[in-house]
Amino acid sequence: MRKSFPVSAISVFFAALAAFAVITCTQDKTTTIAVIPKGTSHIFWKSVHAGAKKAGQEKQIDIIWQGPQKEDDRSMQIEVVQNFISRGVDALVLAPLDAAALVRPVEAAIKRDIKVVIIDSDLNSGAYASFVATDNFAGGKIGAKRLAEFLPDGAGNVLMMRYNEGSASTTKREEGFLEGLREYAPQATVVSSDQYGGVTIESSLQAGQNLLNKFEELDGIFCPNESTTQGMLRALETAGKSGQIRFVGFDSSEPLLKGLKEEKIHGLVVQNPFKMGYLGVATAVAAINGEKVDKRVDTGVMLITPDNIDQPEAQQVISPDIEKWLGK
Repeated sequence: MRKSFPVSAISVFFAALAAFAVITCTQDKTTTIAVIPKGTSHIFWKSVHAGAKKAGQEKQIDIIWQGPQKEDDRSMQIEVVQNFISRGVDALVLAPLDAAALVRPVEAAIKRDIKVVIIDSDLNSGAYASFVATDNFAGGKIGAKRLAEFLPDGAGNVLMMRYNEGSASTTKREEGFLEGLREYAPQATVVSSDQYGGVTIESSLQAGQNLLNKFEELDGIFCPNESTTQGMLRALETAGKSGQIRFVGFDSSEPLLKGLKEEKIHGLVVQNPFKMGYLGVATAVAAINGEKVDKRVDTGVMLITPDNIDQPEAQQVISPDIEKWLGK
């Protein structure tokens, strides 16, 4: 004889089973954050990646690292953002290549309830959860102050080679440098400030050579990022003028630190990319968890000179243990 069960009992059973499945899925679901840099070739972004990995490990979340190889591939970065939106990640930590071009995909992510933290370079939108970056304008002013130390009576011919159009971070550095030069070296003459080195060392080398050929009487040079600084360094070496013209750059890498020790470079304004990657992810996790996050998080900036390069504070910034987090 077949036993029958009350409909109410069956309903309760299936309701309990469904609740258990929901709880199990919730417990099994790992928070996933996509970290999208401007590029992947420069040592700066490797440091950001290492910091992001450290935060991911500490917070027990999955970190996906993906970005364009070159720092002028806007369409590729937009495509990467859109792909992560489709995958339904929990958050994006994004260093936008272009302050305007990335607005629409970022706002599309936010509409899908994906938290967005901007790092390194600002966006022409206030919709994101937080902006984690260097005070780039202040960094530019620090560069100007350092260069002014070598200009007698605040006078001399100064050249600034820009990075790339649309990059908010370097534009702020360039603006800060020009403002700082007016403050710290009011008698200086800026002979050129409208030429762009571009996103690669090779393009910056070519632009640097053109500028050195055009302006033979120079007392000081400023460049606003790793690739322009390294390209200009090579241009100065090729022209036989390295060490003769006072040169201040931005960011660090092994060739730049070597140039600093050899006094071919007289100052490097450096960020803390490891800290930027770490705090970018940590802030995204807090936003996902519904915690209040600061709209602006300053990751700091420091001037490295031949005099302080070996000090522990400087080494901590310029030589993070990347291999520990990324491997060789």
